[in-house]
Amino acid sequence: MRHLTAIALLAGLAMPASAQSLSVGIGDAPTSIDPHYLNSPTNKNVVCNIFDALTDADNTIGIVPSLAESWRLVDDTTWEFKLRHGIKFHDGTPLTAEDVRASYVRVPKVPNAPQPFTTYIRLVKEVRVIDTNTVRMITNGLDPILPNEAVQIRIVQAAKADAATDDFNTGKAAIGTGPMRFVSFRPGIGVELARNGAYWGRPPPWDKVSFRIISDGAARVAALLAGDVQIIDLVPSDLLSQLRSNDKIRVVTAELGLRYIFLALDQSRDGPTPFVTGPNGEILDKNPLKDLRVRRALSIAINRSAIVERVMEGVATATGQMMPDGGVGWTPEIGVPTFDPELARRLLTDAGYPNGLRVTIHSTKGRYVNDSRVVQAIAQMWQRIGVQASIELQPWSTYASRVHRREYSIMIGAVAAVTSESSQVLRSAMGTYDPASGSGSFNWGRYSNPTLDAMVQRAANIADNAQRETVLRQAMILGTNEIANIPLHLQKTTWAMHRNLNYRGRSDDQTRVADIVAVMNTTR
Repeated sequence: MRHLTAIALLAGLAMPASAQSLSVGIGDAPTSIDPHYLNSPTNKNVVCNIFDALTDADNTIGIVPSLAESWRLVDDTTWEFKLRHGIKFHDGTPLTAEDVRASYVRVPKVPNAPQPFTTYIRLVKEVRVIDTNTVRMITNGLDPILPNEAVQIRIVQAAKADAATDDFNTGKAAIGTGPMRFVSFRPGIGVELARNGAYWGRPPPWDKVSFRIISDGAARVAALLAGDVQIIDLVPSDLLSQLRSNDKIRVVTAELGLRYIFLALDQSRDGPTPFVTGPNGEILDKNPLKDLRVRRALSIAINRSAIVERVMEGVATATGQMMPDGGVGWTPEIGVPTFDPELARRLLTDAGYPNGLRVTIHSTKGRYVNDSRVVQAIAQMWQRIGVQASIELQPWSTYASRVHRREYSIMIGAVAAVTSESSQVLRSAMGTYDPASGSGSFNWGRYSNPTLDAMVQRAANIADNAQRETVLRQAMILGTNEIANIPLHLQKTTWAMHRNLNYRGRSDDQTRVADIVAVMNTTR
């Protein structure tokens, strides 16, 4: 069911049986409750409700206190964090500095972590417990954005730091300090949470919360209208106007689009690359995607404005870089690539492919807003330059594992500037792949340039904000000019909910259930 009729949209909505229970329909299926297992918005969307970090981000990713009430740079290689007093884990155990130390030590040791969190602690060489409420992080050189990076490292009990990921999934180790307690996790089905009555922050308004996984966008909307769920994320853009016209529904959109949607291109193989052939299916003796002319042709053959207007229906911004305008490291010299199919054809001819190519674009279905429709639009645009593109869609759980086994050559991906500056996305999406350091965790095409790596590393050791941003901009220009990946747009997440609820959408795409509130006035 792709579209809902006006009759269905205007139908009455079943109201929840209890104002103290909340059911959330989410489009992405979390793979684990382990907060250090998968550096993915999918998992963090649920985990953020159970576990806290030293610092937090507000709705527009400004850094604010969380478990740490304050922090300071003691010297160029030492950050000190002061913990709030009186915070307890869900089982009543007090939070101490030892829990923080154990959590940071655990991050690089999680077995088989497909996208580790090591990128956020790459410079941390030691975590010292000074006293019960004071911890110091000793770094290899200056790390000016460590408090920003701390947002991503959720704190677990020291007693559970050696627990396996499965122990978190069963609940044995899923004991945090967050507003909600773990109840159950059924992979592919959903997650059940309960109120943490001893929460240190504002008391959550819900006794029970159910996250229901509904991967199909139209099905999520149908569940909302039927009253099966009360709020949904990742609202399909083609249903937005109809939902907005329904006086029983409230629609909210994040103020800022941070999730950078791109196409990753295999740049690691010199010889044949999977799912890329000559125009008649003939095996090629070399990888066309390593040729800058081919990458540029594929990029400028995409009409990004048309995709934003017709496919995304305004809930995205066409872009040529990984940062939003105003973000630290956003580079004004980089514009949106000009749509130019004629030049794209000439570039393919110059590269030795006058008759084009045959390729497959691999994509998730429902993980990103309109992901399947976006790649279908791109495939049609590429036809104009002689590139015959087929589409293969997969659920995220299958897609992620195959991406990391390097089974694809052209694939959709995303990364978000969760630290509020470009150093993290540069390292993640353009940095040379290195699991030990966390570099390149989202660099699925395996682009590699030591000069860019050195620039990002140099920026990490510059305390002056203006000087650091200058180096980051230079790195962004280098990676963009080499088309490390093909930029598409910055996605804005949209939520829809029953009119008696309200939520201020977050730029990090997270659904924080403690911030979903019931409102008395349900009329417009």
